[in-house]
Amino acid sequence: MATIAPFRAVRPKSELASQVAAPPYDVVSLQEARDLANGNPYCFLRIGRAELELGDEVDPYSAEVYQRGADNLRKLMKDGVLAQEPQPLFGVYRQKWGQHEQTGIVALASVDEYDRGIIKKHEYTRPVKEADRVRIIETHESQSGPVLLFFRQTAKIDQWLKGVTSTKPDVHFVAHDKIEHTVWSVRDPSAIQEVMKNFQELPALYIADGHHRSAAASRVRSSRGPAGAQPAGKHEEGFLAVIFPHDQLQILPYNRVVRDLNGLTPQELLEKLSPHFELEMTAQPGDPPAAGFDMYLEGQWHRAKPKENPSLNSQQDPVRALAVSELTERVLDPLLGIKDQRSDPRIDFVGGIRGTQQLAALVDSGDWAVAFWLYPTTVEELMAVADADRVMPPKSTWFEPKLRDGLFIHMLQDK
Repeated sequence: MATIAPFRAVRPKSELASQVAAPPYDVVSLQEARDLANGNPYCFLRIGRAELELGDEVDPYSAEVYQRGADNLRKLMKDGVLAQEPQPLFGVYRQKWGQHEQTGIVALASVDEYDRGIIKKHEYTRPVKEADRVRIIETHESQSGPVLLFFRQTAKIDQWLKGVTSTKPDVHFVAHDKIEHTVWSVRDPSAIQEVMKNFQELPALYIADGHHRSAAASRVRSSRGPAGAQPAGKHEEGFLAVIFPHDQLQILPYNRVVRDLNGLTPQELLEKLSPHFELEMTAQPGDPPAAGFDMYLEGQWHRAKPKENPSLNSQQDPVRALAVSELTERVLDPLLGIKDQRSDPRIDFVGGIRGTQQLAALVDSGDWAVAFWLYPTTVEELMAVADADRVMPPKSTWFEPKLRDGLFIHMLQDK
Protein backbone atom coordinates (compact mmCIF):
# COMPACT_ATOMS: atom_id res chain seq x y z
CA MET A 1 0.00 0.00 0.00
CA ALA A 2 1.29 3.46 -0.93
CA THR A 3 0.10 6.39 1.17
CA ILE A 4 -0.08 9.97 -0.07
CA ALA A 5 -1.56 12.94 1.75
CA PRO A 6 -2.74 16.45 0.82
CA PHE A 7 -1.10 19.37 2.58
CA ARG A 8 -1.42 23.11 3.19
CA ALA A 9 1.12 24.12 0.60
CA VAL A 10 2.94 27.43 0.63
CA ARG A 11 2.82 28.70 -2.96
CA PRO A 12 3.70 31.79 -4.95
CA LYS A 13 1.05 34.12 -6.25
CA SER A 14 0.08 32.84 -9.70
CA GLU A 15 1.39 35.94 -11.45
CA LEU A 16 4.75 35.62 -9.66
CA ALA A 17 5.24 31.86 -10.06
CA SER A 18 7.58 32.19 -13.03
CA GLN A 19 9.83 34.55 -11.05
CA VAL A 20 9.86 32.39 -7.93
CA ALA A 21 10.36 28.97 -9.52
CA ALA A 22 13.99 27.94 -9.94
CA PRO A 23 16.04 24.87 -10.80
CA PRO A 24 17.20 22.69 -7.90
CA TYR A 25 20.11 24.45 -6.21
CA ASP A 26 22.43 21.45 -6.55
CA VAL A 27 22.30 21.20 -10.35
CA VAL A 28 23.61 24.71 -11.02
CA SER A 29 26.97 26.22 -10.24
CA LEU A 30 27.27 29.24 -7.95
CA GLN A 31 27.83 31.50 -10.93
CA GLU A 32 24.83 30.04 -12.76
CA ALA A 33 22.73 30.60 -9.62
CA ARG A 34 23.86 34.22 -9.44
CA ASP A 35 23.06 34.75 -13.11
CA LEU A 36 19.57 33.25 -12.71
CA ALA A 37 18.83 35.33 -9.60
CA ASN A 38 20.29 38.56 -10.97
CA GLY A 39 17.63 41.27 -10.99
CA ASN A 40 15.00 38.91 -9.56
CA PRO A 41 14.48 39.32 -5.80
CA TYR A 42 11.90 36.49 -5.78
CA CYS A 43 14.12 33.77 -7.30
CA PHE A 44 13.96 30.68 -5.08
CA LEU A 45 17.70 30.13 -5.46
CA ARG A 46 18.03 32.93 -2.90
CA ILE A 47 16.53 30.45 -0.44
CA GLY A 48 18.04 27.15 -1.52
CA ARG A 49 21.43 28.58 -2.45
CA ALA A 50 21.61 31.71 -0.34
CA GLU A 51 25.42 31.97 -0.67
CA LEU A 52 24.78 33.63 -4.03
CA GLU A 53 24.04 36.79 -2.01
CA LEU A 54 27.27 36.50 -0.01
CA GLY A 55 30.96 36.74 -0.83
CA ASP A 56 32.95 34.06 -2.63
CA GLU A 57 34.87 33.36 0.56
CA VAL A 58 31.76 32.20 2.46
CA ASP A 59 31.56 28.46 3.18
CA PRO A 60 28.34 27.21 1.49
CA TYR A 61 27.79 24.89 4.46
CA SER A 62 28.11 27.64 7.07
CA ALA A 63 25.31 28.55 9.47
CA GLU A 64 25.23 32.01 7.89
CA VAL A 65 24.14 30.56 4.54
CA TYR A 66 21.35 28.39 5.96
CA GLN A 67 20.05 31.28 8.07
CA ARG A 68 20.11 33.67 5.12
CA GLY A 69 17.97 31.21 3.17
CA ALA A 70 15.51 30.91 6.07
CA ASP A 71 15.31 34.70 6.37
CA ASN A 72 14.69 35.05 2.64
CA LEU A 73 11.89 32.47 2.81
CA ARG A 74 10.20 34.28 5.68
CA LYS A 75 10.51 37.60 3.86
CA LEU A 76 8.79 36.26 0.74
CA MET A 77 5.97 34.99 2.95
CA LYS A 78 5.73 38.25 4.91
CA ASP A 79 5.64 40.28 1.68
CA GLY A 80 2.86 38.13 0.25
CA VAL A 81 4.92 36.71 -2.60
CA LEU A 82 4.36 33.28 -1.02
CA ALA A 83 1.19 32.34 0.89
CA GLN A 84 -0.04 29.21 2.65
CA GLU A 85 -3.20 27.51 1.44
CA PRO A 86 -6.05 27.64 3.98
CA GLN A 87 -6.91 23.94 3.49
CA PRO A 88 -4.94 20.83 2.45
CA LEU A 89 -4.81 20.14 -1.28
CA PHE A 90 -3.08 18.09 -3.94
CA GLY A 91 -1.27 19.71 -6.81
CA VAL A 92 -0.89 18.42 -10.34
CA TYR A 93 2.28 19.50 -12.08
CA ARG A 94 2.98 19.11 -15.80
CA GLN A 95 6.31 19.73 -17.49
CA LYS A 96 6.78 19.87 -21.24
CA TRP A 97 10.23 19.90 -22.83
CA GLY A 98 10.14 19.72 -26.60
CA GLN A 99 8.12 16.62 -27.44
CA HIS A 100 8.47 15.15 -23.94
CA GLU A 101 5.63 15.65 -21.45
CA GLN A 102 5.18 14.36 -17.89
CA THR A 103 2.35 14.98 -15.43
CA GLY A 104 2.56 14.12 -11.74
CA ILE A 105 0.76 14.58 -8.43
CA VAL A 106 2.19 16.97 -5.83
CA ALA A 107 1.64 15.40 -2.42
CA LEU A 108 3.21 14.31 0.82
CA ALA A 109 4.71 10.83 0.72
CA SER A 110 5.07 8.82 3.90
CA VAL A 111 8.35 8.93 5.84
CA ASP A 112 7.32 5.72 7.57
CA GLU A 113 6.86 3.96 4.22
CA TYR A 114 10.26 5.25 3.12
CA ASP A 115 11.79 3.78 6.28
CA ARG A 116 10.02 0.43 5.71
CA GLY A 117 11.04 0.15 2.05
CA ILE A 118 7.58 0.60 0.52
CA ILE A 119 9.14 3.63 -1.14
CA LYS A 120 12.00 1.90 -2.91
CA LYS A 121 15.53 3.22 -3.30
CA HIS A 122 18.16 2.41 -5.90
CA GLU A 123 21.28 4.26 -4.73
CA TYR A 124 23.26 5.15 -1.62
CA THR A 125 23.47 8.71 -0.37
CA ARG A 126 26.57 10.79 0.24
CA PRO A 127 26.91 11.96 3.88
CA VAL A 128 27.82 15.56 3.02
CA LYS A 129 24.86 16.05 0.70
CA GLU A 130 22.45 14.35 3.09
CA ALA A 131 23.63 16.54 5.99
CA ASP A 132 23.19 19.62 3.81
CA ARG A 133 19.56 18.72 3.13
CA VAL A 134 18.95 18.05 6.83
CA ARG A 135 20.27 21.48 7.79
CA ILE A 136 18.12 23.20 5.16
CA ILE A 137 14.96 21.46 6.39
CA GLU A 138 15.74 22.19 10.04
CA THR A 139 16.80 25.81 9.57
CA HIS A 140 14.04 26.67 7.11
CA GLU A 141 11.42 24.54 8.94
CA SER A 142 10.23 23.42 5.53
CA GLN A 143 10.80 21.13 2.57
CA SER A 144 11.06 23.00 -0.69
CA GLY A 145 12.94 20.59 -2.95
CA PRO A 146 10.41 17.90 -3.94
CA VAL A 147 11.47 14.28 -4.28
CA LEU A 148 10.69 12.86 -7.73
CA LEU A 149 8.82 9.60 -7.16
CA PHE A 150 7.09 7.33 -9.64
CA PHE A 151 4.62 4.45 -9.72
CA ARG A 152 3.65 1.78 -12.20
CA GLN A 153 0.98 3.44 -14.31
CA THR A 154 -2.64 2.46 -13.62
CA ALA A 155 -5.79 3.22 -15.59
CA LYS A 156 -7.52 4.71 -12.53
CA ILE A 157 -4.81 7.25 -11.74
CA ASP A 158 -4.34 8.04 -15.42
CA GLN A 159 -8.04 8.84 -15.72
CA TRP A 160 -7.95 10.96 -12.54
CA LEU A 161 -5.03 13.00 -13.88
CA LYS A 162 -6.77 13.51 -17.23
CA GLY A 163 -9.82 14.84 -15.41
CA VAL A 164 -7.78 17.38 -13.44
CA THR A 165 -5.75 18.57 -16.43
CA SER A 166 -8.88 19.12 -18.53
CA THR A 167 -9.68 22.11 -16.28
CA LYS A 168 -8.15 25.58 -16.24
CA PRO A 169 -4.68 25.63 -14.57
CA ASP A 170 -3.60 27.94 -11.76
CA VAL A 171 -0.14 28.54 -13.20
CA HIS A 172 1.39 28.33 -16.64
CA PHE A 173 4.75 29.67 -17.82
CA VAL A 174 7.74 28.85 -20.00
CA ALA A 175 11.06 29.09 -18.15
CA HIS A 176 14.32 30.49 -19.47
CA ASP A 177 15.41 27.00 -20.59
CA LYS A 178 12.25 26.59 -22.73
CA ILE A 179 10.66 24.06 -20.37
CA GLU A 180 6.93 24.63 -20.00
CA HIS A 181 5.41 24.39 -16.49
CA THR A 182 1.70 24.04 -15.71
CA VAL A 183 0.09 23.61 -12.28
CA TRP A 184 -3.43 22.69 -11.19
CA SER A 185 -4.95 22.51 -7.69
CA VAL A 186 -7.23 19.76 -6.38
CA ARG A 187 -9.30 20.97 -3.44
CA ASP A 188 -12.48 18.92 -3.87
CA PRO A 189 -12.71 16.43 -0.95
CA SER A 190 -14.15 13.64 -3.10
CA ALA A 191 -11.38 13.99 -5.69
CA ILE A 192 -8.79 13.99 -2.90
CA GLN A 193 -10.22 10.83 -1.36
CA GLU A 194 -10.48 9.12 -4.75
CA VAL A 195 -6.80 9.48 -5.64
CA MET A 196 -5.67 8.58 -2.11
CA LYS A 197 -7.67 5.34 -2.42
CA ASN A 198 -6.18 4.66 -5.86
CA PHE A 199 -2.66 5.01 -4.45
CA GLN A 200 -3.47 2.63 -1.61
CA GLU A 201 -3.90 -0.07 -4.28
CA LEU A 202 -0.27 0.35 -5.36
CA PRO A 203 2.27 -2.03 -3.79
CA ALA A 204 5.13 0.48 -3.88
CA LEU A 205 6.49 3.82 -4.99
CA TYR A 206 9.98 4.32 -6.41
CA ILE A 207 12.48 7.11 -5.91
CA ALA A 208 13.61 8.48 -9.24
CA ASP A 209 15.49 11.58 -8.12
CA GLY A 210 15.83 12.73 -4.52
CA HIS A 211 17.51 10.05 -2.40
CA HIS A 212 19.23 12.73 -0.29
CA ARG A 213 16.01 14.72 0.18
CA SER A 214 14.01 11.70 1.30
CA ALA A 215 16.80 10.43 3.57
CA ALA A 216 17.05 13.91 5.11
CA ALA A 217 13.30 13.96 5.77
CA SER A 218 13.63 10.60 7.53
CA ARG A 219 16.48 11.89 9.69
CA VAL A 220 14.55 15.02 10.66
CA ARG A 221 11.48 12.99 11.61
CA SER A 222 13.63 10.60 13.67
CA SER A 223 15.35 13.45 15.50
CA ARG A 224 12.03 14.96 16.58
CA GLY A 225 10.57 11.93 18.31
CA PRO A 226 8.75 8.71 17.44
CA ALA A 227 5.97 8.56 14.87
CA GLY A 228 2.76 10.12 16.10
CA ALA A 229 4.45 11.94 18.98
CA GLN A 230 4.60 15.37 17.35
CA PRO A 231 2.40 18.18 18.64
CA ALA A 232 -0.64 19.21 16.61
CA GLY A 233 0.36 21.23 13.56
CA LYS A 234 3.66 19.39 13.06
CA HIS A 235 4.10 17.58 9.76
CA GLU A 236 7.31 15.56 9.89
CA GLU A 237 5.38 12.38 8.99
CA GLY A 238 5.37 13.31 5.31
CA PHE A 239 7.85 14.62 2.78
CA LEU A 240 7.26 16.75 -0.30
CA ALA A 241 7.10 14.78 -3.54
CA VAL A 242 5.89 14.94 -7.13
CA ILE A 243 4.78 11.46 -8.18
CA PHE A 244 4.72 10.48 -11.88
CA PRO A 245 3.55 7.45 -13.84
CA HIS A 246 6.57 5.31 -14.78
CA ASP A 247 5.90 5.49 -18.51
CA GLN A 248 6.21 9.28 -18.63
CA LEU A 249 9.71 9.65 -17.18
CA GLN A 250 12.81 10.40 -19.22
CA ILE A 251 16.28 9.33 -18.11
CA LEU A 252 19.43 10.78 -19.61
CA PRO A 253 22.88 9.29 -18.97
CA TYR A 254 24.98 10.44 -16.04
CA ASN A 255 28.41 10.66 -17.63
CA ARG A 256 31.96 10.53 -16.27
CA VAL A 257 35.28 12.32 -16.67
CA VAL A 258 38.51 10.94 -15.21
CA ARG A 259 41.52 13.09 -14.44
CA ASP A 260 44.30 10.69 -15.58
CA LEU A 261 44.79 7.27 -17.17
CA ASN A 262 46.30 5.64 -14.08
CA GLY A 263 49.75 5.39 -15.69
CA LEU A 264 48.50 4.03 -19.03
CA THR A 265 49.09 5.64 -22.39
CA PRO A 266 45.99 6.25 -24.54
CA GLN A 267 47.03 3.38 -26.83
CA GLU A 268 47.48 1.04 -23.87
CA LEU A 269 44.02 1.91 -22.59
CA LEU A 270 42.50 1.08 -25.98
CA GLU A 271 44.39 -2.21 -26.09
CA LYS A 272 43.19 -3.20 -22.62
CA LEU A 273 39.60 -2.42 -23.59
CA SER A 274 39.63 -4.54 -26.74
CA PRO A 275 39.15 -7.98 -25.06
CA HIS A 276 35.80 -6.85 -23.63
CA PHE A 277 34.50 -4.28 -26.13
CA GLU A 278 34.16 -3.88 -29.87
CA LEU A 279 35.75 -0.48 -30.49
CA GLU A 280 35.25 1.87 -33.41
CA MET A 281 35.83 5.56 -33.93
CA THR A 282 32.73 7.71 -34.32
CA ALA A 283 32.05 11.27 -35.40
CA GLN A 284 28.53 11.19 -33.92
CA PRO A 285 28.88 10.59 -30.17
CA GLY A 286 25.98 10.41 -27.77
CA ASP A 287 24.17 7.30 -29.03
CA PRO A 288 26.12 4.27 -27.75
CA PRO A 289 24.69 0.72 -27.92
CA ALA A 290 22.85 -0.88 -25.01
CA ALA A 291 25.12 -1.39 -21.98
CA GLY A 292 27.91 0.40 -23.88
CA PHE A 293 29.49 3.84 -23.95
CA ASP A 294 31.21 6.46 -26.08
CA MET A 295 34.70 7.47 -24.93
CA TYR A 296 36.52 10.72 -25.72
CA LEU A 297 40.28 10.30 -25.68
CA GLU A 298 42.98 12.51 -27.23
CA GLY A 299 40.53 14.49 -29.35
CA GLN A 300 38.71 11.45 -30.73
CA TRP A 301 35.45 9.73 -29.86
CA HIS A 302 35.42 5.92 -29.69
CA ARG A 303 32.30 3.76 -29.45
CA ALA A 304 32.45 0.70 -27.15
CA LYS A 305 30.01 -2.18 -27.53
CA PRO A 306 30.25 -4.99 -24.95
CA LYS A 307 31.28 -8.31 -26.50
CA GLU A 308 29.38 -10.18 -23.77
CA ASN A 309 25.68 -9.37 -23.45
CA PRO A 310 25.22 -8.22 -19.83
CA SER A 311 21.44 -8.64 -20.08
CA LEU A 312 21.89 -12.42 -20.08
CA ASN A 313 22.69 -12.17 -16.37
CA SER A 314 20.13 -9.48 -15.60
CA GLN A 315 17.52 -11.77 -14.03
CA GLN A 316 20.01 -13.02 -11.47
CA ASP A 317 21.64 -9.60 -11.03
CA PRO A 318 19.78 -6.64 -12.57
CA VAL A 319 22.65 -4.29 -11.67
CA ARG A 320 24.96 -6.26 -13.95
CA ALA A 321 22.94 -5.30 -17.06
CA LEU A 322 23.56 -1.56 -16.66
CA ALA A 323 25.98 0.36 -18.84
CA VAL A 324 27.35 2.06 -15.73
CA SER A 325 28.15 -1.39 -14.30
CA GLU A 326 30.01 -2.39 -17.45
CA LEU A 327 32.04 0.79 -17.27
CA THR A 328 32.70 0.34 -13.55
CA GLU A 329 33.71 -3.33 -13.67
CA ARG A 330 35.61 -3.34 -16.97
CA VAL A 331 37.19 0.12 -17.05
CA LEU A 332 37.01 2.42 -14.03
CA ASP A 333 38.01 -0.10 -11.36
CA PRO A 334 40.53 -2.46 -13.03
CA LEU A 335 42.11 -0.10 -15.56
CA LEU A 336 41.79 3.44 -14.19
CA GLY A 337 42.02 2.56 -10.50
CA ILE A 338 38.74 4.21 -9.47
CA LYS A 339 37.71 2.01 -6.53
CA ASP A 340 35.05 4.24 -4.95
CA GLN A 341 33.22 6.61 -7.27
CA ARG A 342 31.50 8.26 -4.30
CA SER A 343 34.74 9.59 -2.85
CA ASP A 344 37.60 9.40 -5.39
CA PRO A 345 38.65 12.96 -6.42
CA ARG A 346 39.97 11.65 -9.75
CA ILE A 347 36.43 11.20 -11.11
CA ASP A 348 33.60 13.64 -11.68
CA PHE A 349 30.07 13.36 -13.04
CA VAL A 350 28.38 15.33 -15.83
CA GLY A 351 24.62 15.18 -16.43
CA GLY A 352 23.43 14.22 -19.88
CA ILE A 353 21.73 17.59 -20.27
CA ARG A 354 25.21 19.11 -20.73
CA GLY A 355 25.79 17.30 -24.04
CA THR A 356 28.80 15.58 -25.59
CA GLN A 357 30.40 18.95 -26.33
CA GLN A 358 30.79 19.61 -22.61
CA LEU A 359 32.60 16.31 -22.11
CA ALA A 360 34.95 16.99 -25.00
CA ALA A 361 35.63 20.52 -23.75
CA LEU A 362 36.59 19.22 -20.30
CA VAL A 363 39.12 16.80 -21.78
CA ASP A 364 40.41 19.33 -24.32
CA SER A 365 41.05 21.77 -21.47
CA GLY A 366 43.78 19.44 -20.20
CA ASP A 367 42.22 19.11 -16.75
CA TRP A 368 40.76 15.68 -17.55
CA ALA A 369 42.22 12.79 -19.51
CA VAL A 370 39.18 10.86 -20.69
CA ALA A 371 35.38 11.20 -20.79
CA PHE A 372 32.64 8.57 -21.03
CA TRP A 373 29.13 9.07 -22.38
CA LEU A 374 26.97 6.15 -21.20
CA TYR A 375 23.97 4.36 -22.60
CA PRO A 376 21.18 5.65 -20.31
CA THR A 377 19.63 3.49 -17.61
CA THR A 378 15.99 2.74 -18.46
CA VAL A 379 13.02 3.08 -16.11
CA GLU A 380 12.46 -0.68 -16.40
CA GLU A 381 16.06 -1.34 -15.34
CA LEU A 382 15.67 1.01 -12.38
CA MET A 383 12.52 -0.78 -11.21
CA ALA A 384 14.19 -4.18 -11.59
CA VAL A 385 17.09 -3.05 -9.39
CA ALA A 386 14.82 -1.49 -6.76
CA ASP A 387 12.47 -4.50 -6.71
CA ALA A 388 15.47 -6.76 -6.06
CA ASP A 389 16.54 -4.49 -3.17
CA ARG A 390 19.80 -3.82 -4.99
CA VAL A 391 21.75 -0.59 -5.39
CA MET A 392 23.13 0.93 -8.57
CA PRO A 393 26.62 2.37 -8.85
CA PRO A 394 26.72 6.06 -7.90
CA LYS A 395 25.25 8.57 -10.32
CA SER A 396 23.55 6.05 -12.60
CA THR A 397 20.59 8.20 -13.68
CA TRP A 398 19.96 11.81 -14.70
CA PHE A 399 16.25 12.65 -14.87
CA GLU A 400 15.21 15.50 -17.11
CA PRO A 401 13.41 17.85 -16.93
CA LYS A 402 14.20 18.69 -13.32
CA LEU A 403 11.40 19.68 -10.96
CA ARG A 404 11.37 23.38 -10.13
CA ASP A 405 11.84 24.46 -6.51
CA GLY A 406 9.45 27.04 -5.07
CA LEU A 407 6.14 26.09 -6.73
CA PHE A 408 5.09 24.07 -3.68
CA ILE A 409 6.63 24.27 -0.20
CA HIS A 410 5.79 21.99 2.71
CA MET A 411 6.05 23.75 6.06
CA LEU A 412 6.89 21.59 9.08
CA GLN A 413 4.54 23.73 11.12
CA ASP A 414 1.51 25.67 9.90
CA LYS A 415 2.02 29.41 9.84
